[in-house]
Amino acid sequence: MTSPIRRVIIIDDHDAIRRGVRQLLETKPNYQVVGEAADGRTGLKVAKETRPDIAILDYSIPELNGLDLSHALKREFPRIEILLYTMHDREEIIMNILRAGVRGFVLKSDTEKHLLAALDSLSIRRSYFSGAISDALLEQFLDSKPHPLASSLTHREREVVQQVAEGRINKVIAARLNISIKTVETHRASAMRKLNLKTTADLVRYAVRNQLIQA
Repeated sequence: MTSPIRRVIIIDDHDAIRRGVRQLLETKPNYQVVGEAADGRTGLKVAKETRPDIAILDYSIPELNGLDLSHALKREFPRIEILLYTMHDREEIIMNILRAGVRGFVLKSDTEKHLLAALDSLSIRRSYFSGAISDALLEQFLDSKPHPLASSLTHREREVVQQVAEGRINKVIAARLNISIKTVETHRASAMRKLNLKTTADLVRYAVRNQLIQA
């Protein structure tokens, strides 16, 4: 019996990465790339239009970072499988994406066979984590409660922080997120208070350090 074809979308702001992943999957009859996006917000829109089985995405992507995009995708499509394909292997990032329901993690420095193995595992609803994630870290995740600082910002606050760090003014952020300017200011002030930050420059440094944007 032949395996069903899995519909895949690729979300990465690097054209070469998207092209490379697409070309790899085009050699495999069980996968069909049904959409691509260079930023998280467009990626969510593409997902709503194409209803994929699997989303391959980076962590540091514009507009809506990989963590918040993962939360949004799982809310919209509870059965979607997400493969984080990234260069970031910090434990805090890994713990947060695990909490978001991501069950596939492969580093861009891994070989292609790891990417395909991850897709094959997710296709049958099994998790796949490259060697970057140790058994000890997975056990720590299973036994842990959310870290208060790591989970202190709401998804909307993190969205606003990312938009500010990408250089947008409150009026533009309000239009992009479809909220009022006053709400943007409230989320921004709340995030800075929680993170104990004083200036926009501090906020940008926080976003860079936590891979919400690329330096």
